[in-house]
Amino acid sequence: MKYDTLVIGGGIAGQEASLNLAYNGLKVLLVEKDLSIGGKMIHLSKVFPTLDCGACIATPKISETARNPNITIMTYSEVLEIERDEFFYKVKVLKNPRYINEELCTGCQDCENVCPVVINDEYNYGLIGRKAVYIPFNLANPRIATIDIKNCTLCGACEKACSANAIDFTQEKQEYTFIVKSIIIATGFDLFSAEKKKEYNYDKYRNVIHAMEMERLLSPTRPYDSVIRPLDGKEPDNIAYVLCTGSRDRTLNNPICSQICCMYSIKQAQLLTGALPIADITIYYIDIRAFGKGFDEFYEQAKSMDINFVKAKIATITEKNDGSGNLLLRYEDIENGEVIKEAEHDLVVLSVGILPNTDFTSFFKNGDNLEVDDFNYVKQTDELISPAKTSVGGVFVAGTAAGPMDIPDAIISAGDASAEAMSYVKKLN
Repeated sequence: MKYDTLVIGGGIAGQEASLNLAYNGLKVLLVEKDLSIGGKMIHLSKVFPTLDCGACIATPKISETARNPNITIMTYSEVLEIERDEFFYKVKVLKNPRYINEELCTGCQDCENVCPVVINDEYNYGLIGRKAVYIPFNLANPRIATIDIKNCTLCGACEKACSANAIDFTQEKQEYTFIVKSIIIATGFDLFSAEKKKEYNYDKYRNVIHAMEMERLLSPTRPYDSVIRPLDGKEPDNIAYVLCTGSRDRTLNNPICSQICCMYSIKQAQLLTGALPIADITIYYIDIRAFGKGFDEFYEQAKSMDINFVKAKIATITEKNDGSGNLLLRYEDIENGEVIKEAEHDLVVLSVGILPNTDFTSFFKNGDNLEVDDFNYVKQTDELISPAKTSVGGVFVAGTAAGPMDIPDAIISAGDASAEAMSYVKKLN
């Protein structure tokens, strides 16, 4: 099959680029490796600095993308390789089996309800469990169940419960080949793995969580009725945020600022003042980078809400040995020049930075060299004049595949990439 543009990644940037192209009459193939389009934005509570509902913004965009007749969506699929064929690209895509007939599944979740297997739910970062047959989250699109074959016991309960006869254990991986004229890389970012910051003991103490776990605890689709500590289910009353976890850190090979951590931490702190009105909240920071429109006002608003800001470098996080589960933070107080200070908190949130998703590095074959920058993001060869252009003709980059940025900047980036792709396709025609 032939398409004008291949968009790799179904997050906010990939959807925006796809819709721009589709509304201008181009045929788009959107490939997403996850079970649903929507990316990370669909899992957010609210967005900064307006505190608008993240899902309220993302869900209409997802529906609009899914219903557009000029957009063909392949979820749970991966780009295997891309080869230049004169003026076109030949693309091989691998579609993973859901073990569910997608045309028959109604999304009723009867299969999920009877499944006896419970494992950690990766969409809620292990805060709760999910079944071996499941719909990833309530707002998933397409709303189709998937069987986690690695954890399935083949007990047959789902087959008996499925009135649509949609269960199909005979499904196998399928490989497809497409011809496209242009490509937009919108593969997004990876979160920094908090356990790599050894001195913070994320993998040792349950009351040390990372910011996306807190995001789920604050979300309208949250796993619990309120914000609680993972260790014992208590509502915390003294919460600490540790900024720059995994960012601006040469020892972890990520020396750059992730651009979003300061503001999402301030956003979460403001939301916590509503969810836990009597809780004390402290944000430990090296620098506050409030560079966007309305960002500084948002920061000042947080200070007026008695959120405590401490300019400090955290050395270690340890758990008290009195059985309380409370945590001790040892830090350098930069502002007052005190080298070693200690503070006690009952919940610590690590404001993890973002890292490049390097999936794109394996796509291109036959000598096409998609260059990366010094930090392993897609290199923008003309960053000031045409920031979507890459080192390969007809291939453009959108969103955080090009570097750290917030949601509005990702949407602007997607607009640029789609405009470049349209211009390129028109020249070929």
